[in-house]
Amino acid sequence: MNDPIADMLTRIRNSQMRGKSTVMTPASKLRAWVLDVLADEGYIRGYEKTTGADGHPALEISLKYYEGIPVIRELKRVSKPGRRVYMSANDIPEVRQGLGVSIVSTSKGVMSDAAARNAKVGGEVLCTVF
Repeated sequence: MNDPIADMLTRIRNSQMRGKSTVMTPASKLRAWVLDVLADEGYIRGYEKTTGADGHPALEISLKYYEGIPVIRELKRVSKPGRRVYMSANDIPEVRQGLGVSIVSTSKGVMSDAAARNAKVGGEVLCTVF
């Protein structure tokens, strides 16, 4: 697997299409940081660190629904291994005129686009959520 973030986002998308309440993904610090931002912004209920069926550390993500419809409507990877996307604090675009969130990996940690603008730090735009 070359892109663990894209793998996690795809697992979330697929699980929501199937109406699952939870989804498992291999554990890593970066994945946990991205999930922290998703939980803070209200797109997922939360996550727990567990052990997978193979004995390796895993993250169990609790998905969030509103009246049977997934809260996350669109989940896109922006910066990919073949093409990294870096932006300064002023250039980070708003997703759906502020209704969505960009997740940015900065020198001060992984944060939402609004938090990055407030902290006046740019970085790698990992994904967008709406």
